[in-house]
Amino acid sequence: MSSSFYPAPLLRHGLSMTIYTTLRSSRNWEKTIYHQEPSYRDYIFKGANGVPLFVRIAISGQPQGTIIGTYGITGDLDNQWFLKLLGRKGWARNYAVVLFDWRAHGKTAKLSPSLTSNGLHEGEDFVRIAAQAKATGCPAPFWFTGYSLGGQLALWGVKAAETLSDWGSDLPLEASEIGGAAVICPNLDTNRSLLYLVRSPLGRYIEQSIAKNLKNLAWRIYRHHPQSIDPNAIERVDSIWKFDEELIIKPLGFFSVEDYYQASNPLFFLNHLTKPTLIIYAADDPMFDPSIIYDLDQACKGNDQVQLLLTKYGGHVHYLNSEQGRKLANDPDIWWAWNRVLDWFLLNS
Repeated sequence: MSSSFYPAPLLRHGLSMTIYTTLRSSRNWEKTIYHQEPSYRDYIFKGANGVPLFVRIAISGQPQGTIIGTYGITGDLDNQWFLKLLGRKGWARNYAVVLFDWRAHGKTAKLSPSLTSNGLHEGEDFVRIAAQAKATGCPAPFWFTGYSLGGQLALWGVKAAETLSDWGSDLPLEASEIGGAAVICPNLDTNRSLLYLVRSPLGRYIEQSIAKNLKNLAWRIYRHHPQSIDPNAIERVDSIWKFDEELIIKPLGFFSVEDYYQASNPLFFLNHLTKPTLIIYAADDPMFDPSIIYDLDQACKGNDQVQLLLTKYGGHVHYLNSEQGRKLANDPDIWWAWNRVLDWFLLNS
């Protein structure tokens, strides 16, 4: 367990940390740092199977490397403040920053009707983005990152990078130029965690809120690409599971949602990764089944390329440190997890 994360007493509970940061920090996060918004330029890159992806890139001076990141299960580049926070902090540390709307999200959804695949295609998307970002002037090493479901996608990015020579002959990129990944509270086993989430009334409320956002996401795709998605299937969506059952598994060739979740879960390939990978994970994360922690620990112990930074507290994703904790960690601000990610990138460059 890490000792440099020391949240305020009232936030030493996963649910309270998660709710507080979601409601309060989403409004005042800009007051917690001094860094300005980078000067981004917008691009449209091609991901796996030629799917267009909306990308924002900031390059300044002589960056020491490039960070490529995206967000979680819902949202877009305009409203994901925690990803914007990374952009400012990474820019201030002299990294080129590449942020993107992943499949079916934000401006990418306007460009293509391609739906999500929980990493099965998004892993290659990360690598292809790195290759095209390199052409704009972004330097190696390329570091992948994300949080929650975005963390799952970034882990698939590392997995895809390791077989680049097998599938990426068209890319002006070497596998050695991909440094690795650092992820925060990644989704690792959807079958277990989704069942865990809906066991409690509050968990069911959270799940229903996410499902509503996913349904709205599907309707936005329908408005832009009405011939590519069945409105009757969208109408039937009333849960995360049903979203994947109605809209996702058939195009991907799966017979059941369980099989899809099993195939896309990164927990089962962690012990095979050969590139440096950091996983920051909170024992009190209210979104994920606590039984995953033992398997995660065992997978990381079996692979010296994967480092697990397990904390007693932290909730889901945001890791808001106290001022006392900030001093213990010798951090410039209260955003403990992003500071660990950026320190780790530098250490492993």
